[in-house]
Amino acid sequence: MKRRQQFTAIIEREDDGYVATCPELDVASQGGTVEEARDNRVEAIELLLETADPSEIESRLDNEVFVTQVGVLVG
Repeated sequence: MKRRQQFTAIIEREDDGYVATCPELDVASQGGTVEEARDNRVEAIELLLETADPSEIESRLDNEVFVTQVGVLVG
């Protein structure tokens, strides 16, 4: 039985498009829009999970990832 798992999406503008990364699995993809980059990232994650050796996936998921914001005085 398949189960849904949540992963972090970090999407950044790069030149004329967007790059979407998944820090938990060290997977990246790109697209012309935010939505395209996000959808391509989902596809890249699904492909990794379908084709990679389970030990590879486990070793990638073993890392702790923290996403936060910081405030910095500028000027």
